[in-house]
Amino acid sequence: MTAQTVEYIRYRVPEERSAEFLAAYARAATPLAASPQCVDYELARCEEEPDHYILRITWTSAEDHLQGFRMSEHFPPFLAEIRPYVSAIEEMRHYRPTDVRGTGSAVPTLYDWAGGAEAFSGLTEVFYGKVLKDDVLAPVFAGLAPEHAEHVALWLAEVFGGPQAYSATQGGHSHMVAKHFGKNITEAQRRRWVNLIQDAADEAGLPTDAEFRAAFLAYIEWGTRLAVYFSGPNAERPTEQPVPKWNWGAAPPYQG
Repeated sequence: MTAQTVEYIRYRVPEERSAEFLAAYARAATPLAASPQCVDYELARCEEEPDHYILRITWTSAEDHLQGFRMSEHFPPFLAEIRPYVSAIEEMRHYRPTDVRGTGSAVPTLYDWAGGAEAFSGLTEVFYGKVLKDDVLAPVFAGLAPEHAEHVALWLAEVFGGPQAYSATQGGHSHMVAKHFGKNITEAQRRRWVNLIQDAADEAGLPTDAEFRAAFLAYIEWGTRLAVYFSGPNAERPTEQPVPKWNWGAAPPYQG
């Protein structure tokens, strides 16, 4: 999969045209959002100099923007709305995101929202207590190492934004998935895993608000489906990758 690219378009629009400019972009957003090449977009207005605007559009790639969107049926209606403001453009460039990124403390991580290290240790303690008594999953975890539950607690804590303790002591994503090689996990076992960890989250007292549980379950679904693949006969060892980072409404970190 080609890396995503971010297009920035800087406008200078006089105050007397601001209302019509915003209205035009509100209409242009309809064909833009309908484009399969568009990931997301945002039009921001400068607080210090209100005649300055920046439109940010994330495209699946620069080529997809230039050869896909601009050649599609979505482009003419988009252009028709913003054409009167083309002369107001001061910059229009594509940028490739770097590895320097993150979130600030204004938004708590899923790790902090859940209750930190103690919450994840409690979760895995309850969960593996259930697993070892479960007819469907017990065979998968026969001979479970005593430290396994705590290692999984470290993994989940790091995935959801906590300390990088798993990376420091165990390794990255490829180390975790390698533990599933040859286990031939079935779909029935995967689903039981998903159900039991949700039950364990309830018993361990993890937050029950919809936003947290949706993000939590999204990772569990993603992670368990990868586990099934890597446990199967056709699995290929992944390239070295860091522990994935999951956040509120985040998309899978490894795509293609």
